[in-house]
Amino acid sequence: MSGYQGFRGVGSRLTEAPLPHVEFHKSGLLGESIDGIHAFDKAHALMLSEEGINTRETGRAILEAFAEMERSGMVQAREQAGGGMHSGEHYLIQTRGEEVGGRLHLGRSSGDLVEVARRFTFRRHVHAMLTALCDTREGLLQLAAAHLDTIMPGYTHGQHAQPSTFAHWATLFEEVFARDTARLLSFHERLNRSPAGAAIMTGSDFPLNRERVSNLLGFDEPLPHTWDAIMSHDLEMEYAGVLAVLAQNLGRIADDLILWSTTEFAMVELPDRYCGTSSIMPQKKNPDGLEDMKSVAARSLGVVVTVMAAEKGPTGFPIMERRNSQAILWDLGRDLGLRFDTMAPLLRDMQVKRERMLELAGANWAQVTDLSSALVRHAGLDWRTAHQVVAVLVRRSVAAGRRPAEAGSADLDAAAVEFGIAAPKLDAARFADAMDPRRFVERRTIYGGPAPSSVEREMRAARRRLAADGERTAALKQQVASALQRLDDAVARFVAS
Repeated sequence: MSGYQGFRGVGSRLTEAPLPHVEFHKSGLLGESIDGIHAFDKAHALMLSEEGINTRETGRAILEAFAEMERSGMVQAREQAGGGMHSGEHYLIQTRGEEVGGRLHLGRSSGDLVEVARRFTFRRHVHAMLTALCDTREGLLQLAAAHLDTIMPGYTHGQHAQPSTFAHWATLFEEVFARDTARLLSFHERLNRSPAGAAIMTGSDFPLNRERVSNLLGFDEPLPHTWDAIMSHDLEMEYAGVLAVLAQNLGRIADDLILWSTTEFAMVELPDRYCGTSSIMPQKKNPDGLEDMKSVAARSLGVVVTVMAAEKGPTGFPIMERRNSQAILWDLGRDLGLRFDTMAPLLRDMQVKRERMLELAGANWAQVTDLSSALVRHAGLDWRTAHQVVAVLVRRSVAAGRRPAEAGSADLDAAAVEFGIAAPKLDAARFADAMDPRRFVERRTIYGGPAPSSVEREMRAARRRLAADGERTAALKQQVASALQRLDDAVARFVAS
């Protein structure tokens, strides 16, 4: 049977070979899932003999052949056997004959074979992303610890809004990525269920032990409904959405750092290894690494549309479209993990320009919310009147070319008179305190605020949350590693018995 080309070849149901571009079963379209396919082949073969569906002799011959395949190089051996999801069967028939190899696929379909491989690969990417996210969150917390008192401007509408701290910004993104971690962990609960044994929709009339295969492949449990296990693909749609949100958040932090690294902002300096230069402009230092992250964020939106559109149609009709969906989801999941792998070192090694941040924080009237508050506290004004008086002060000062550091209580009095009320006569010390961007931050001790004490409190909670997420991620990875070791041990015992 060395020339065996598989059940899809000419001479069985079909009289012509498929066109090359529709031969989607080849390994080239299976990406990294070949490991999952190989593990499923072994677990299924072992279960068939354990349950007495295949003889022990048949099971031993199949599993010995797979061990031989592994010794010679599993991926290469499968490629030489014709590639694709059925390369295990092809290899067995080519090397052991159809009497042995033809029994591997008993009770299975391409449906559960590809679904197991799909989830197996998604799971590996999710584990990698969870690890990289935890590393990034740790990097953000370390950055925050080093910059509790690094004053910087916050922005709304692209304009200076209120002073904050770089630690407050860093913990903002730790919160964002903590939610991304939670979304991935929640998704993992629905992902890590086994479709093995569901075949194409109704399972099998052979007494397959679905729980055994699920356990050997590291899944939590079998999916409870065989038709749903194969023909419902809301899991892929959910994954596309989770990845798109994660990618947009990555793009957003990249956008911040790109903007702040410009000459005009000059608040951070990126490590050179994240940058490129120009073929004509010798001075250029372009943020190529961050732009690359943004490109993944843009691509993720196309993935959402493609995956959603692929599921359009009656149950059981969209089949071929899912091959494209799975390929782009595999690519996006892998690529996001790789980008997050580079974010923590970037946060660690970039230069933060404290003096420039402080200079900007107080340069454009961002602190005057507290001047309005001072008028409420010490001059008895209502909030809206105080707000309007300070607005007049800012307008008059900008028109006169007067910077915040040059303004005084007399200017506030003049603004109040123009507005039509009596001069508040705020004393100079209170005026100066209200106009100090550092004091602005120090007063924000409110829960979640930017004062160092508030950020430290937030960081303590974040570290507890991060530790729990890290432990859970490690446990999920260990669950799979232990299961695959159980599979290998069970195969070895079976072959030796």
